Amino acid sequence: MQQTTVDRIDQVAEDVVSLVLRAAAGPLAPWGPGAHIDLALPNWLTRQYSLCGDPADRQSYRIAIRYDPLSRGGSEYIHRFLRQGRTLEVSLPRNHFPLEPAPEYLFLAGGIGITPLLPMLRTAVESDIPASLVFLGQSLATMPFVDELRSTCGDRVRVVPTKQQGRPDLGALGSALDPGALVYCCGPASLLAAVEDVFPAERLRTERFHPVARSFAPNTEFEAVCTRSGRTVRVPSDESLLDALTHAGYPVSAGCREGVCGSCALTVVDGEPEHRDDVGAPAGRMYACVSRALSARLVLDI
Repeated sequence: MQQTTVDRIDQVAEDVVSLVLRAAAGPLAPWGPGAHIDLALPNWLTRQYSLCGDPADRQSYRIAIRYDPLSRGGSEYIHRFLRQGRTLEVSLPRNHFPLEPAPEYLFLAGGIGITPLLPMLRTAVESDIPASLVFLGQSLATMPFVDELRSTCGDRVRVVPTKQQGRPDLGALGSALDPGALVYCCGPASLLAAVEDVFPAERLRTERFHPVARSFAPNTEFEAVCTRSGRTVRVPSDESLLDALTHAGYPVSAGCREGVCGSCALTVVDGEPEHRDDVGAPAGRMYACVSRALSARLVLDI
């Protein structure tokens, strides 16, 4: 974990604040567009937020948080109780949504989904790669960083207040792109569903706020073998692997507990995991908060 101090808290839109977290000692860990951090809050909650500042700035991180009336306590604490000068621990950046090389980019942001896309657009502009951003929100008042985007990226940015203008024709946007262009989208589920209906999967990269509702076979009990100690932990059908390991004295880092942040990744030495995450676990890895086992046991590097 890295120690930071809350340097600034700015209201950047209706119900949205940005935090500038300054390094308490030495430079902060490097990151690339699309990365996020775990933020450990004083109310004992850990939440994940996309970095939306300048990757070249090693002295501070910037994040933005929309207040959620159905908050589980994270956004509520930040909006109501967090104050400038507070010391906060943050994780090393992780990136499950990296900016891949392409001859052209189309970025589609919905509301607070602008946060991971903002540094992507800037990086493309600075690299002289054709890129455009379509930024959707209910109204201008609810859309963070509009003035900043317009001043730094000019006519590459199209701002669409959907209550007045409706949603743009996504097909028309796609037809004007280079055949090798990549489309990046972050926003509410309705926007992601619309984008997935238009753009082929091989050209589309998305990041979700919440997991997609999916059905799986009923949970079954399995065993987790911890290779470093040789101990076997029983994982009952009504308990997650994450909780079973924690209760057995093997605490695993965890953030969202929904399979979207990737903070609870484990290395699988043997056995067949059942991946239930929305991150896309690479070979030999699994996310303990939601994923289970298709084999009777999993051998884990823990």
